[in-house]
Amino acid sequence: MECIEDKYGIKRYLIQIVVNGDDRALLVTANTLLVNVLRERLDLTGTKKGCELGNCGSCTVLLDGKPVDSCLVLAVEADGCEITTIEGVAQSEELDRLQNSFVENAAIQCGYCTPGMILSAKALLTRNPAPKEQEVRQAIAGNLCRCTGYVNIVKAVMAAAATTEQEKRGVA
Repeated sequence: MECIEDKYGIKRYLIQIVVNGDDRALLVTANTLLVNVLRERLDLTGTKKGCELGNCGSCTVLLDGKPVDSCLVLAVEADGCEITTIEGVAQSEELDRLQNSFVENAAIQCGYCTPGMILSAKALLTRNPAPKEQEVRQAIAGNLCRCTGYVNIVKAVMAAAATTEQEKRGVA
């Protein structure tokens, strides 16, 4: 990673990341958080800022396919990585199956936790397309929702998984 020092002695690092399929090159300071790069530099505001301590999961993104709290990741740590935000989940103006399932199963209340929930669930369904309820609950355990009792969120993830299984078997 290239380091550039300005006339005031501030060091900036050139990072290369792929965000939602787009190659990006950015100059960042050593203490710049990934959540701030996404929201403030790339205008991807679907990634929410909540507790800024890694406790709530509202800033969850996928970093090389794994869910991470972007408020705990330095931008320089993401150099060379692929990042998926909620804006990168939908395909060609069409909501993803999981996003549709959240809508159909009333799993969205205020919506603040929804992007992180969806990304955590997406990572689960990628590695395990037919999870059990307990596995869904474990996958979203780092995402806090203050509006619901998680019942409809779990129901939405399970329904998305069932739809995927039905499509695999040709029963649509």
